[in-house]
Amino acid sequence: MLKSLILPSHPLLREKDAARIQRDYERFRSGMPGALESYLFETYRLDVSSYYGPRRIKNPFGKAAGQLSLNMNQVQTDIDAGLGFVVLKTVIAENAQGVRAMQDWAVKETRMVVSRITGKESGEAGWNVTWQGRGWHGSLASYAEFLKAALEAARHSKTVIVPSCKYHLPGSDEGEYQMGEYEYTTRLLERIWRSAGQAGPLQMEKDFSPTLAGSDKAKQQETVLKWLRDVPERIKRSLPEGSIVLGIKLMNTIFEDAFQLQAFRALLEEGSQRPDYVVYANRLYDQERRFAGKEGAAYGGPDLSARNLRILTQLRRMELQGQFEAGIPILSGTGNIHSGKMALEYALRGVSSVQMHTMFQKPASAYGMRSGSKTERALHELYFHPHTGLVPWLLHLREAGEVEDYDGVISFQAVTEWYRNKGRDYFLLKS
Repeated sequence: MLKSLILPSHPLLREKDAARIQRDYERFRSGMPGALESYLFETYRLDVSSYYGPRRIKNPFGKAAGQLSLNMNQVQTDIDAGLGFVVLKTVIAENAQGVRAMQDWAVKETRMVVSRITGKESGEAGWNVTWQGRGWHGSLASYAEFLKAALEAARHSKTVIVPSCKYHLPGSDEGEYQMGEYEYTTRLLERIWRSAGQAGPLQMEKDFSPTLAGSDKAKQQETVLKWLRDVPERIKRSLPEGSIVLGIKLMNTIFEDAFQLQAFRALLEEGSQRPDYVVYANRLYDQERRFAGKEGAAYGGPDLSARNLRILTQLRRMELQGQFEAGIPILSGTGNIHSGKMALEYALRGVSSVQMHTMFQKPASAYGMRSGSKTERALHELYFHPHTGLVPWLLHLREAGEVEDYDGVISFQAVTEWYRNKGRDYFLLKS
């Protein structure tokens, strides 16, 4: 079997680099440097810019849609901290009359419990957030106001803001899609995008929620595959051609790995329209897990990243073998990204950006930074932790000869191409 992790246990570093990283980790405990990306370039010769979908971002770190991106205080905090991008809480689509076929998802459920979790397969300790997850509980009109305010707040920063939406997904016995919801919601979001002065087409995520795993719909494999074939085209045809950049957030299903790969194929090759990028893949589901007096709950932690990395490895092998006619679009990764090192595990499999949720919710004692917002504290760990930070592990890839530098600069984007180049043999191994 292939190893689930590519990177070794400890980074290979020059003594002077290790000492400098340790000093920076200690001195930035009281506050991160301004113009962080410039600091990393000038001090370490690192270029951490990347892409979220086709959109250029200043760094690969983003916040996933959820309870931490549903008000302006949260968004402003993330902008001030310097996140590369923020995906707003998922809104539930509605038609012109305010009717929602997915009304059950527009419920204010905010209870969250942060706890330690141990991976069933690896025995690795990690963090997990269990919550009663639902979408935006307010109206579509109130979400439009929120989106506009968030876009305007980020106007003079380099933090990218995008909306997220859940549209009607019919069960096998429900007939057709509620196209009135698709058209009205998508067009409203696009108008807000333009009115906020955004250049280029509307960029948004379509969320296939993992908590659908708790419904009978998600137990119907053909129904799930039909959604993946149909939905990108339903969304895109709601606007003139070229007016939307669509990311599909592909859920972890309750089925085995083979079905996950089948889901990728359905999404990318079996419909009349493919997404412009794919977000993969948040949360696992345990029917026997109890939370808030209910049977069944989504969870994360080490098992989530292990599965995601395993699937992404198989996906890249299939791509290198020519099994996808049009290739794999840009990927954004999510799932137990608790360190810069884990972000690079995703990047080594061709993932251009990572979006997190749990990383911003750990108790204060779990961060090395002594003050500041949870976002600032998370970024401090993600970049500068001497053993698990992005900085030491990018330098490791240079020292190990896995990623070439250009004029002395190591780029995050070069890591995302590793699987095509020096890592090719790894992905072509048979499991």
